[in-house]
Amino acid sequence: MIKTIESGIPGFDELTLSEITEGGIPGKSSTLIYGPPKTGKSIFCNQFTYQGLLNLEPCLYVTTDHGLKQVQNNMMEFQWFIQNYIQNQSLYIIDGISQLSGKKIENTNNIKSSFVRNPSDMMVKIGIGTRFVYKKSNHFRSTLDSLNTLFAFNPQQMVIRVLNAYLRRITEAGGTCIIAYTEGIIDPNTENMLKSLFDNTIKLDGQNIQIKYHFEEEEEVTNYRSTYKITDKGIVVKKV
Repeated sequence: MIKTIESGIPGFDELTLSEITEGGIPGKSSTLIYGPPKTGKSIFCNQFTYQGLLNLEPCLYVTTDHGLKQVQNNMMEFQWFIQNYIQNQSLYIIDGISQLSGKKIENTNNIKSSFVRNPSDMMVKIGIGTRFVYKKSNHFRSTLDSLNTLFAFNPQQMVIRVLNAYLRRITEAGGTCIIAYTEGIIDPNTENMLKSLFDNTIKLDGQNIQIKYHFEEEEEVTNYRSTYKITDKGIVVKKV
């Protein structure tokens, strides 16, 4: 039986329950959340993050689309309050975008400022952040929202190399990571290469959710499909 962790998405864990998985997100794996714009990818990432914090699982959160304050505000819209988790240092945040707009971020033990134009610096900060959360628990989550800005400011192949190193670092440390990406913003060949880096993919199109899990131990690929909606409580997947 493949061990999983709670997704935080109502209906999702029940949908993915099968003979080989307990339902949820496979532990110690990497998952790409992708699809067109405005389909709930960031909401999914935030729900996943918040569920981990509720379960006392530390989280490394890398934000490249929204600054720290905006992330907090976005999550508060769904009643997901993260300030206490920042204060008790179970949430480690790397803000890769605020510098771009000239905003200053005060660096603390668990809040670090980086720059989307400098992937090497981001990888250094990610390495430090990974060690920080790993010391708290070898069962941790990592979220990167999203790849869009990294691709906008850097050569595509550079982003692929950095991403590959990031995924390897997180999963080797025992973490479970999800990463958001807007489909179609890079060339098709690079996009196919991007998807191949991940153990699992979840596609959101605004109405349908398509989940593909690749279980190496079982030498099996499992697909799940359903519909979903975005509510004031976040994403809810229809049970089938």
